[in-house]
Order: sequence, then structure tokens, then C-alpha cells
Amino acid sequence: MGSPHSPSSQRTSHGTALEMRTAVVIGTGLIGTSAALALTSRGVTVHLRDQDPSAARTAAALGAGTDEPPAEQAELAVVAVPPAHIGHTVAEAQAQGVARSYLDVASVKGGPRRDLEGLGCDLSRYIGTHPMAGKERSGPLAATADLFEGRPWVLTPTPETDTATLNLALELVALCRAVPVVMDADEHDRAVALVSHTPQLLASMVAARLQHADDTAVRLSGQGIRDVTRIAASEPAMWIDILSANPGPVADVLAAVAGDLDETVQALRALQSADESKRTNGSAGIEDVLRRGNAGRARIPGKHGSAPTAYETVAVLIGDQPGELARLFADAGRAGINIEDVRIEHSTGQQAGVAQLMVAPSAAPALTAALRERGWSLRG
Repeated sequence: MGSPHSPSSQRTSHGTALEMRTAVVIGTGLIGTSAALALTSRGVTVHLRDQDPSAARTAAALGAGTDEPPAEQAELAVVAVPPAHIGHTVAEAQAQGVARSYLDVASVKGGPRRDLEGLGCDLSRYIGTHPMAGKERSGPLAATADLFEGRPWVLTPTPETDTATLNLALELVALCRAVPVVMDADEHDRAVALVSHTPQLLASMVAARLQHADDTAVRLSGQGIRDVTRIAASEPAMWIDILSANPGPVADVLAAVAGDLDETVQALRALQSADESKRTNGSAGIEDVLRRGNAGRARIPGKHGSAPTAYETVAVLIGDQPGELARLFADAGRAGINIEDVRIEHSTGQQAGVAQLMVAPSAAPALTAALRERGWSLRG
């Protein structure tokens, strides 16, 4: 019998025993190293490869596997290199007989698949995948074994994909505790253009307005601008690789956004007019884009991928010192209240902030009373 932590003792959500024993991870950046950490922690022997040997050594030192080559063919090769390099990397690995099956984890799927076709790769032993997880930071030092837990992991099989390769991909997703989602490759690229690639560019464009802004204006920055520009801290080189592999779908979404921007600019200009009818039309135009934004935002999945839920916010003033958040959460726990989500807004120029605790509406009065009783200052 296998140990409780061995792959043979684990099962997928469908009850199928997991049998993966060995894997090769090619590319030890954030995604590759995180996948390697997850596999290693669940008993899979992982061999690490990278064109930069120091990156592979760093990943190995973190416990993601060994940078020594495998003595025999591995069961699965996980190719975690930029989209433009997927084709040649898979072709080279297949020529070397590195593994029985191959998958990539790039954020674009259609282009790499066509590259593989052009290079004459064995597509029956390959499947394109994309874990919908990441960070603003890149490289192996940013990797964590739990990066993919509960996150969608897209699989793009084709009629040529053999069953063994698909099953190994599903095992990888299960071992990383992600949620498999099957899509067509080109459909996937249009989807990520909308929900990932375009938001990155828009965040960068908004943040770029701050580069030469007056210092006084920048010091007024609150949580809204922090929320909008958070992903603008991402590594430019990584995003150039991604956007270069998916330019058409991203351009299509940006063109639609540009249309909205033009109409919004015209509506704002109309609000400056002395003509009451123009001001009325301008106000209607602004209301339209805001309401459409409300409707779109409401479609984003909520907690654990469920339907969005309207929470009530309890805002609590907290000091910026060790233990304050822990004390706040402990007091909420003693009151028997489940915190559904939390955000922290830091006060400008003060060692204090506001913790916004999102709870079910029915729980808000009890939480408010309990926190006041325990001496917390509530905002609003």
C-alpha cells in the first residue's frame, strides 16, 4: 500500500487513482517552479531544466525537485517557457525522448499549437494547457506550491490528443489542486484577451498617467487607484512575450474599449456645455457606461467560483503594528462571524488604516456590535 502522501494513494474528484511517478519541468520561472513544488510535495519525482542553469538550481534549492537529468524517460514533460518558444522547446524535447507525453502552460494556446504543427511534432502526445494563476512577481523565488489551488486550469485537447496524454494532464491538474476547464484553443485566446491581457494593458495605461503627475496629486492616491493599477507592477518582458502571441484578440477588445472611451469623452464634454439638453445627454452617456460596468462586474464569479454574492462591509480602524489584524480576526471569530473577504486601505501619512471586512448582510449587525464591545473603532 502507498503512503498517505504518495501519488498512488490520491484520487481525482472522479475517483480515478493518480499514478504519475516522474515529471520533467522545462522552464523554472514562477509557473514552472510552482507546478514542480506542487508535484514534489505530493510524491512525484521532478527533474528541472532551464536554459539558465542557475534558475534550475534555485528551484531545486527551494525543494521543487532535482536539476539532475532523469535516468529514463519521464511520464510527463511540463513546458513552462514563453509562448514564442513553446514550439521549438517541445520539438527538441520530443526528439530527445524526454517524456511519454508533453504539455505547456503558456497563457496563449492557438499560436503554439500552430507552431507545433509546422514543426511536425507528434500532436497525439501533446496538449496545450493554461493555469489561470499568477503573481506580479516572476521567477522561481516567487513560486509557491499552492499557487494553483482552486484556480481554473484550462485544457485544450484536439481530436489528435491521445487518452493517455489527456489523463496525465488531468492528473497534473488534480495534483496541483486546480479545477480543470476544457476549451478550444482559439476560444481560450479570445477569452484571456478579455479577462487577462486587456486588463493588464489598461492598468498600465492608467498607471502611466502617474509617472509625471504632480507629487501632490500622487500623494492623494487611495484604494481605488491602488486597485486599478495593482497589476501594472508586472514584469514588462513577460507581458511582451504574452501579448506578442495574442495581438489580434487583444486589439479587438481594446478597439471596443476605445469606442467606449470616445463616447465617454464626448459625454464629459457635453457636461461642460451651457446647453441644458447637451448636459442631459452627457449625463445619460455617463450613466450608461457606469450601469453597463455594474452589469459586467456582476457577472464575475464570486467566492469559490460561485455566483456573485452581495456582501455588507464593516469598516474597522486599525493601527499599523504587529498583531492588529490577527486580533481583529480573532475577535470576529469569537463572535461566530465568517469573514467572506477583506481589504485594507492605508491612511496617507498616518500609521493606521481601515480594514474592510466583507460579511453576509445578516451577520453585519452582530459583527458591528461585537467589535464595538471589544473596543474597536468602526468607520461609518
